[in-house]
Amino acid sequence: MGSKLIIALMAGCALLIQSVPADAKPQHKHHLKAAKTVQKVKAHKVKPHKASRKHYSKQEDDALTNLVMEKAGTSPRLYSNIALIYDAQEHRSLYSKNADTVAPIASITKLMTAMVVLDANLPMNEPITISEADVDTLKGTHSRMRPGMTLTRAEMLKLALMSSENRAACALARTYPGGTAAAVAKMNEKARQLGMNNSRFLEPSGLNSNNVSTAQDLVKMVDAADNYALIHEFTTTASHQVTPAGFRTMQYNNTNPLVKNASWDIGVSKTGFINEAGRCLVMEANIQGRPVIMVLLDSQGKQTRVGDAARVKKWMESSETRSRATRNI
Repeated sequence: MGSKLIIALMAGCALLIQSVPADAKPQHKHHLKAAKTVQKVKAHKVKPHKASRKHYSKQEDDALTNLVMEKAGTSPRLYSNIALIYDAQEHRSLYSKNADTVAPIASITKLMTAMVVLDANLPMNEPITISEADVDTLKGTHSRMRPGMTLTRAEMLKLALMSSENRAACALARTYPGGTAAAVAKMNEKARQLGMNNSRFLEPSGLNSNNVSTAQDLVKMVDAADNYALIHEFTTTASHQVTPAGFRTMQYNNTNPLVKNASWDIGVSKTGFINEAGRCLVMEANIQGRPVIMVLLDSQGKQTRVGDAARVKKWMESSETRSRATRNI
């Protein structure tokens, strides 16, 4: 059996030797290298020529600006604990920091109070008198609007918005059809209509820390408030004098100093402060020709929110400069 296997193997080897051509030669290294080179040439793709520079449409220009802003490599250093910078033209966030955190919003509340009052189409020249019911018993805050002072609804609204006058806001809600409870219910209803699903209002001034929202929700509220001409006018008024009958003239100033700055083009502005909320600021402003909504909440330090707004503006302007430089390359 073993001898037969050996004979079979020897016969197979003989056949294999006969199948090799007599002139066959082993391939040298340079032959192998040449073969590899041919393969590389065949696999090489022709590099396309650079496209000629094109002219950008307005839509493409804006889209490229946003892209460069995202890829610019740096974000603004903001000291507010909650922040959201929103491009209202492209409907997209440019910067976000804890934007979904539910937090007290202090007097930012008054924007919702104002919208509800204006939605009711009440006579703006109707006189409203401050009463004891409008006095803050929760935190004991001071107000120059004493019980017995009478102003028109329009003036009360202006003081509530530009100077964050708490008693004026409470008087507006108290004289709403159905009273304060009806006004607050309408505020919560409007919040739901705007898609502010993480917001809640318990009273019209913002003194109650249970008036809460998120930066994402407040973008929706500011965007809605921007549609009211009186809110635009009153929140951007730098100062205003009132003379209640029988009382001396009083000067009120806007709580946001940026409305006095000529380099800013502000459409809506509202500040807020209670200890639980920190210092807050919401604005709609045109920066580099585009509407931007800023929400800055829980800022520590008296000027931090204003400083953060200035840093956002500088960041956006420098990002726009970089984008234009990129288009010129």
